[in-house]
Formats: sequence, C-alpha cells, structure tokens
Amino acid sequence: MAVSNTPYPWYKKEDTDAFFALFQNNIANFVIIAITMLGMGFPADIVYGQVLPGAAIAVMAGNFYYAWSAARLARKENRNDVTALSYGISTPVMFVFLFGVLLPAKQLTGDAEMAWKIAVAACFISGAIETSISFIGRWVQYHLPRAAMLGAVAGVALTFIAGEMLFKTLEMPIIGLVVLTLIIIGLVARVSMPFRIPTSLFAIIVGTLMAYLIGDSGSERFSDAFTHLGFYPLIPGMDWYEGLGLLFTSMLAVLTVVLPITLYNAIETINNVEAMEAAGDGYDVRECQAVDGAGTMLGALFGGVFPTTVYIATVGAKWMGAGRGYSLLNGAVYAVATMFGLIAALAAIIPVSVVAPILVFVGISMIATAFQANDTRYYPAVALAMLPYFANYVMTRFNRGAEEVVSDISNAIVLMGQGAMFMAIFLGAITVSVIDHQFRRAAVFALTAAGFSFVGLMHAPELTLNAAPDFVIGYLIMAAMLVYFEWQQHRSQ
Repeated sequence: MAVSNTPYPWYKKEDTDAFFALFQNNIANFVIIAITMLGMGFPADIVYGQVLPGAAIAVMAGNFYYAWSAARLARKENRNDVTALSYGISTPVMFVFLFGVLLPAKQLTGDAEMAWKIAVAACFISGAIETSISFIGRWVQYHLPRAAMLGAVAGVALTFIAGEMLFKTLEMPIIGLVVLTLIIIGLVARVSMPFRIPTSLFAIIVGTLMAYLIGDSGSERFSDAFTHLGFYPLIPGMDWYEGLGLLFTSMLAVLTVVLPITLYNAIETINNVEAMEAAGDGYDVRECQAVDGAGTMLGALFGGVFPTTVYIATVGAKWMGAGRGYSLLNGAVYAVATMFGLIAALAAIIPVSVVAPILVFVGISMIATAFQANDTRYYPAVALAMLPYFANYVMTRFNRGAEEVVSDISNAIVLMGQGAMFMAIFLGAITVSVIDHQFRRAAVFALTAAGFSFVGLMHAPELTLNAAPDFVIGYLIMAAMLVYFEWQQHRSQ
C-alpha cells in the first residue's frame, strides 16, 4: 500500500489516458445502441431524446459517485494513488436488452413507443433486483474463489475487448498498427510521448490525422457527424411506470430475460470489484451493487433502457495510474455530449481503428491481472474459466442465427454461450477447490451448477424447469465423483 501525505488530486496527467479509454468504451456502446435501435424502427426522437440521455444520466451519476468513493478510500488509507471505479453499460447486457427485450417488445406490440416503455420498465426492475442482491454481495464475494471470478473477467477481456478491438484495429492496418505501436510504447513500456502529451490523446491525434491524410476517412464523415446535432434536455418522466403496466399484462415473458441477465450483471460487478482489489484498491462490493442498481433505476426514470455496472475496464485505468479525475470528466462530458447530440458527431469523426488499440491495451491488462493476482498453481483455473466466453462471443456476434452458423463446428457452442458467466465461474471454482483438495466444496459448486442448469440460468435460452437435462445429469455425476474423492481422502487420513 502506497502511503502519502500528498493530497489526493482532482485530476492528473494519467487521468487523460484513462478518460479516453473509458470514453471510447462507452461511446462505442452508445453508437451501437443508436444504430441498432434506428434499424429496428425506433424513431430518432426516442433514441436521441430519451434512450441516450437516460443512459448518460446513469453514467454521469455513477461516475460522480465512484469519484467521491475513491476520494473517501484515499482519505481512509492515506493514499494518493487510488483509482476510481469505472462505470458504464455492460456490453453483453446491452446486447441482451437490445435483442432480448427491445426487439421482441417491438415485434409483439408493433408500436415503437410502447416497446420502449416496456424496456424502460424492464430496466427499472433490473436495477431494483440488483439493489436487492447487494445485501448478499459480500457473502458471494467471500465464497467464490478469486481465480474463478478473475478468470471469468479475463474471458470477457480476451474476447469482447482485446480480441474484438484487435479486429477493429486491423480493419485499417496502416493506421491501426501505427496507433497500436504508440499504445505499446506509451502504455505498456511507459515511454513518454513527444511534448509529454498523454499517450491515448497523442495516439488518437496521430491516427485521426493519418486517416484523413491517406484518404481512409472522407469528407462524408463530417456531414454525417452533424446530422443529429440539437438539444436533448435531460428530463425525467413516468414512462417507466406506464411500462410496468404493459410489462405485467402483455409482456410478462420479458422478465424471464431480465432475471438471469440481472444476476449476470450483479456477478460482473463482484468480478470487477474483485479485480480492483487484486490491483490494490479495495471497495465494498455490496455498496457497488447497490449503486449500480440505483444508477440503473435512475437512468430508467430518464428514459434509459440499459442496466449500468462497475465497468470491466477499471483495471486498465489502474494500470495507467489514473485517479478520480478521469471518472469526473467522463461523467460531465457524457451529460453535455448527449444533451447536444455530440456523441454521434464524435463517433463519426474519429475512425474506430484509431481508438480500438487503446481498448486492446485495456483488455490485455485485465488478462494479465487475472494471472498476476493468483498463485501459479491456480493458473489452470483462470485459463479454464476464460474458455466459455469464446462460445459466448460467437453467440453474441451471430445473434439468433448462431446455432445454424456454428453447427458445423460444434453443437455445444450455443449451449456453452448461454449463461457463460455462470459456467465460467463454476468451472473455475470447481478447479480451484480440487487444486486445494477441497473436494466437498467442489461438489457443492457442481451441485449449484446443476441447479442453475435445471432452471435455465445456464445452457438454455430461457428460464424453465428441466431446461438443460443433459447438463444437469453431467454436473450431478461430476458432484458424485467429487464426493467419492472427498470420502477417499478422508479415509486415507
């Protein structure tokens, strides 16, 4: 622990790198939301006037709170190197709400406004559930092995962040490789950039200038950038309440999507808080889950339809040496940018291949932390916990056509991808317990996995009884084998 009498700064140079990393993570999600919802037939006034401002309110409130929380931790431990928790929309959760809530509601009702109100109500309920889960958050954190939780986080980092962003980097190879080189030099090797400009900012400037100089970005990007400029006030409404009536009458099936994805979100919060504790900053997981749930409900009050969470990229910010300034700046910029339609403008001007290498660094720093924070004997557990996310990545990217697309590879890909977070944690926890010769504990995790599979939280497309019978039998047999080895070990003592 670094002890210092130096005051905890409001902003420092390293916050600039972390700001761009977090901002680009969130802006990518905002752009995906806008493009997808417009493609589904939702009008621009709902997308830009309700959904994005609602999400921005949640992001702003959460980032401001976690900046305050970081200052509180810095005072408590007399440190000036505390990093605030990042806050934003979880990418997997975002896709589930897009294609598991908004799209079905739109298809069944045939009314975009009604479908949006149903999704707002679902988002509000999701926040309320996560707030309730916060009462047992610390207990779950204590009983789940660190290797299992960090391994699951590393799986997300490898696929959805580092892997996906490396693909985006190489879509414009000349520019992408130049920017990636700058990121490796500046953020990995920690070599100063010219004029001591923060690495991320310098890389974005160089990459964007190159894109326009060599013609990879044309003038049409500027005209597209200013299409949706305007004023979108952040005004709360009662649409969530009206949506509750619709949800509990005509769209009750949506709740079978909301419950498991909320559990996923709550566990993701545990994982990310655990990752930050491993990196040196210990936050209260129960408080974080309560704040995440409250932020989600606040966003719904303003028209948002996507749950928010402690962001998975926080460890990357810690590696960059960030404090609380990046979180404060991110919250303020998002509120202003959303109110005036600037998010779409910025996304259009800066090519994705320019910012993607920053996120590659964020991903690899998270993977490295998953291994560094555990004893070498637990490395197999970390590696095994990462694997289910390969299946989840394929599933998410191919959406509803995944089963047909990947059937020639393996029919297990979709089954593994469903509830990948739970599968990752259970496999990792079982492996850690076996490594420690705690076979009884491993059997409990296997039995829990069987229970999750039985009700459809894993290996099934929806909640129902006896949802994945083959997996239930498999996990039960696994539990029986572990009990046998526990008995054998006890007998030999």
